[in-house]
Amino acid sequence: MSFPATLEQSASSLPQLVDHAAAALANARTAAEVLEAKEVASFAYDAAKRAARLANAKHAHDELIAAAHRAQADSLAIESQAKRRLADEYDQARIDGTASAQGQRTDLLPDEKKVATAAELGLTHKEIHDARLIRDAEKVEPGIVRRTLDEKLARGEEPTRAALRKMVVDAAMRGLRPQRKPSRRNPLYVPPTPEQAAWQHVTGTFRAFAEWATDDNLALAREGMREARAGPFHRLDVKAIAQGAECFTKIKEWFDA
Repeated sequence: MSFPATLEQSASSLPQLVDHAAAALANARTAAEVLEAKEVASFAYDAAKRAARLANAKHAHDELIAAAHRAQADSLAIESQAKRRLADEYDQARIDGTASAQGQRTDLLPDEKKVATAAELGLTHKEIHDARLIRDAEKVEPGIVRRTLDEKLARGEEPTRAALRKMVVDAAMRGLRPQRKPSRRNPLYVPPTPEQAAWQHVTGTFRAFAEWATDDNLALAREGMREARAGPFHRLDVKAIAQGAECFTKIKEWFDA
């Protein structure tokens, strides 16, 4: 059989694998059955990924590559649904006391008190962590898994586990961040115009200086001036005060005009 025919046959079998995974998950009633459906979806994803890369390497028709990518996306969607169910199943089992907490030793417990560990349920700690991330991300942004995969397909990009995981982790982290407190800013507040802001700056400067310039503070400032006369910056101080006094006088004249 020629390579194009072999590739087309491989691509045509991918939807059957995806359908099998979807049916397995829909009919799953126990954690073991959900885990089996996840494995079928993972197998379908790996097969679709190989088909897409082989098609790319052989410069196959775009339709074959797109079909493989769709199978990848559908497989990832099913796999993610299975992981969410596994996260719920495992956490509920811990609440019910039929599964041990992560890191909990069960080897020292009597037989009648022993419960299944994650490994005995066919799950690694990483798989449990990833499953919870997907579940939490969907709570924060419902439909994020399917939406991420569809956006990849729409851009003609390969929907990979790595790309999906990045979006899921980002969404899950957004859900962990504290909500912003409501703004206490007056909704009727109108920012000043540049002219108003300039005048507020003038009046604020005058008011602050007038409040500070008590007789005691002015007396201290006069003594400081005498001490600073021998300093290297006294000439600059005198010039700045003269310029400021000139501005103060000009502004006062506005009221007399």
